[in-house]
Amino acid sequence: MESGGKVQWDALWIDARLATMAGPNYGAIEDGALAVADGRIAWVGRRADLPLHVVRATHDAKRQWITPALIDCHTHIVHGGDRAGEFELRLKGASYEEIARAGGGIRSTVAATRAAGLEELIAGAARRLTPLMAEGVTTIEIKSGYGLDRANEIKMLRAARRLGERWPVTVKTSYLGAHALPVEFADRSDAYIDFLCAEALPAAAAEGLVDAVDAFCDTIGFTPAQTTRMFEAARKLNLPVKLHAEQLSDQDGAALAARYGALSADHLEHVSEPGVAAMAKSGTVAVLLPGAFYFLRETKLPPIDLFRRHGVPMAISTDSNPGSSPATSLLLMLNMASTFFRMTPEEALAGVTRHAARAVGLQASHGTLEVGKVADFVLWDIAQPAELAYRIGFNPCAGVVKNGQVVNPAALAL
Repeated sequence: MESGGKVQWDALWIDARLATMAGPNYGAIEDGALAVADGRIAWVGRRADLPLHVVRATHDAKRQWITPALIDCHTHIVHGGDRAGEFELRLKGASYEEIARAGGGIRSTVAATRAAGLEELIAGAARRLTPLMAEGVTTIEIKSGYGLDRANEIKMLRAARRLGERWPVTVKTSYLGAHALPVEFADRSDAYIDFLCAEALPAAAAEGLVDAVDAFCDTIGFTPAQTTRMFEAARKLNLPVKLHAEQLSDQDGAALAARYGALSADHLEHVSEPGVAAMAKSGTVAVLLPGAFYFLRETKLPPIDLFRRHGVPMAISTDSNPGSSPATSLLLMLNMASTFFRMTPEEALAGVTRHAARAVGLQASHGTLEVGKVADFVLWDIAQPAELAYRIGFNPCAGVVKNGQVVNPAALAL
């Protein structure tokens, strides 16, 4: 905007240390400034280079670090009930796969989710969303997949949309009907995929509830052939895809996802080098989920060096879900990614900003501090960005800005 020959901004943050995440070494600017106009970043750079301006509000960052707001790019936070009992069973020796094959696991959450009303689902998800927002998360991906029928999958997606309407968070939804086989389709997995492709997915998409289509391609999920059918159905609806791939075994899911130009392939502990190479060629993001790795006591690490060698972007997420990662701290995931997976703190932070934005299809508008991008950013009371991955059980979030508006993290409690 122009006013009397001077640039006019809605707000300006000065005396800031910026981790723009738009270049190497965090894209750091030690004595920086950041301006906002109309909900977008209007200027970012060294404070010494500030142009003449008219500013409605000026904020002193007091040497705090400013980063892009965090993005949790793989969650299942809308669901009924919990699975604390199964957690206890696993500690007594039962495996995740054994529990699932005995009718527990995802199916037990399906029963609880089907029994819950819309407002009950929203309230439960909000309790999980609140601590994430208090850590600077302003964008979150939320999957369906615990309804496994037409009405309840839609109910979950409506709950996800309501969260974005009622709280200062951008919600991206993923249709995950191909998450598990519901009891009414026992031993008829192909018929269930027929139902999803012909009826359930189109119904949800027709309501504008679906931003992407996901599937669980693994030994206790769906076959590559069945996953391909889901991806073809998504293509007909002009919806992007993503995939739970290579968590328990190598099913060539990463390569399959890459063939369809998937936004992301997620988990990936068992991915092969050809799968990694295919992801690199297609630009598919590797979404790593250290919370599930930790909670399930896995020992097979995702091939971080292969991702680096092939230039595959690595995102990090909570995988917040009741069965394998009941986590509501994205900052803790930064520490786990660094500790378990040996990612650097800079790689970890890129994994919840720049690369996470790409994993949800928002790389043009989110994930870095650059002119023209949405003004979603966080102020941190830290001495250096590496602290965000270094500390455990510590939340140094000092301020959140969403669409150019200051949000008080302390006021996010329900």
